[in-house]
Amino acid sequence: MAKHQFQTEVNQLLTLIIHSLYSNKDIFLREIVSNASDALDKLKFLTLSDEAYKEIEFDPRIDISFDEKEKTLTVADTGIGMDEKDLENNLGTIARSGTKSFLEKLSSEAKADSNLIGQFGVGFYSAFMVASKVEVLTRKAGTPDVWLWSSDGTNSYDLENVTEKEKDFMPHGSVIKMYLNKDDSVYASRWKIEELIKLYSDHITFPVYLHYEKNEYDDKGNVKSTENKVEKINTATALWQKPKSEIKPEDYKEFYKTLSHDTEDPLLYIHTKAEGTQEYITLFYVPAKAPFDMYHADYKSGVKLYVKRVFITDDDKELLPVYLRFVRGIIDSSDLPLNVSREILQQNRILASIKSASVKKILGEFANLAKNDKDKYLSFIKEYNRPLKEGLYSDFANRDTLLELVRFKTTKDNSLTSLAEYVERMPSDQKSIYYITGEDEKTLRSSPLLEAYKAKNIEVLIMDDEIDEIVISSVGNYKEYPFKAVNRSGADEDFKPEENKEKEEAFKPVVEKIKKALGDKVKDVRISKRLSDSPSCIVIDENDPSFQMEKMMRAMGGGMGNMPSVKPILEVNASHPILEGLQSTEDETLIEDISVVLLDQALLMEKSELEDPSDFVKRLNRLLSKK
Repeated sequence: MAKHQFQTEVNQLLTLIIHSLYSNKDIFLREIVSNASDALDKLKFLTLSDEAYKEIEFDPRIDISFDEKEKTLTVADTGIGMDEKDLENNLGTIARSGTKSFLEKLSSEAKADSNLIGQFGVGFYSAFMVASKVEVLTRKAGTPDVWLWSSDGTNSYDLENVTEKEKDFMPHGSVIKMYLNKDDSVYASRWKIEELIKLYSDHITFPVYLHYEKNEYDDKGNVKSTENKVEKINTATALWQKPKSEIKPEDYKEFYKTLSHDTEDPLLYIHTKAEGTQEYITLFYVPAKAPFDMYHADYKSGVKLYVKRVFITDDDKELLPVYLRFVRGIIDSSDLPLNVSREILQQNRILASIKSASVKKILGEFANLAKNDKDKYLSFIKEYNRPLKEGLYSDFANRDTLLELVRFKTTKDNSLTSLAEYVERMPSDQKSIYYITGEDEKTLRSSPLLEAYKAKNIEVLIMDDEIDEIVISSVGNYKEYPFKAVNRSGADEDFKPEENKEKEEAFKPVVEKIKKALGDKVKDVRISKRLSDSPSCIVIDENDPSFQMEKMMRAMGGGMGNMPSVKPILEVNASHPILEGLQSTEDETLIEDISVVLLDQALLMEKSELEDPSDFVKRLNRLLSKK
């Protein structure tokens, strides 16, 4: 017998499970049975598609037994089973990037995010909520060795080859034996097991059998005889194959929890049956909370592909577009061949057609939700607004629909708005949709760039998500209204100059003084049409990337590190006392100090880094000391 140390993340996970998470212990049985069903799914697929497995007898079943005296609960399946490497990878390691940081977050927030734990695909460990020790006896299909994995859920596990001891072990599959805690002995009872299977696992597509002893009593109440009974305790039918009229909302919700390992009800579900030139069934769910790995490159696909109820894969990211990676569910096609490979799937016309129709159906349901239940839709947007924005950039075919679905912050109030609502509120003479981009909402709301828009009661969209600028610039316009960034030089073309021509001409010498003082620190200096209170602001030339875009491009590397820095355009307020004061002085030091401070404070207002903070402070102190 060899002793192995758990991976650090597994230790963290076990500590959280045993001491902090899962206020509802009952779901451990759902997790164990769901894993058994997955093992059966995998073997069924291999026996139909892989020559090496076609001779293996497939008799799918899940058997549950218990011992009230010994306080044990056992779940067995005739699925694919595991070999030594599988046991180490599946039960000793969590091979997902971002796991460590996520577990640290869970540790700090305790039960707040306990529903997310099953999304690791490590629901097996939930057995330690009710058991002081867990044993897994298993043989992988097509291999001779039987392995025994055991652990008390602390820092390590034992792994032993027990082929000689277990000569009569079934040809393939796994048996999980849980030694229940004293306080959890209720799970070693017929009524409790039946209750949990009916509640959580009734729609597992393979039969679940319960083994128990049935006693016959004499007239005095003594046990006369005992008979070993085996009873099928689930319906073992694919829920998605049933007519919608026969499925209750609770059935949908419980199937979702089995499918996704989530403990919360889904936000919504979409059940579709297509008939005609193509026949397929889809059942999609949207989780109430975003999957923890939604922004990880190695995110786990939440959609399973079946062909005629035979499981094919749950690891194909082509089944739905990337921006809908939060969707969970089932696609069951009647037209694909059973031996379809993953390589063929990526180029399969039938699947491409199903994908296209599914996306339209899902987005249509989102639109219905937005129309009929605004509060629920806002809950949805809170979790999934950003992925929908990704769709604007990547899914040209559905861009018009997505433009109606995304929501934006706005200068009007703190609520989110649709583009349709924004357009409806526009003054009749407004020809563009205005927006401001940056990294911080508070900074954007207080930006001097908004002064003229506020004065004219023009609403501006606040875009503080790092992908907003890329997305909106790729879209171009909404209906007949172009998008215009207020922090770009061309946006002020819609404003008529507030100053008369004479004052503008009179102020040109001041502009030239500032240009000379700043030199190559700026691309240009201009009289502003958009400032009313502030003395200065910075904007970016229409053809240059923004500061935010420049920062992203540098972070991406790939030769971008040597690109020249974007130079801002400084706009100055000709009516501000500071600028008016420059008209009457020829003091070059004073002009330079004021010019640099005007530029630096405008940069600070945009939360940009100063090239030389000490120089800014020196100049500011010099100005403050003047009498």
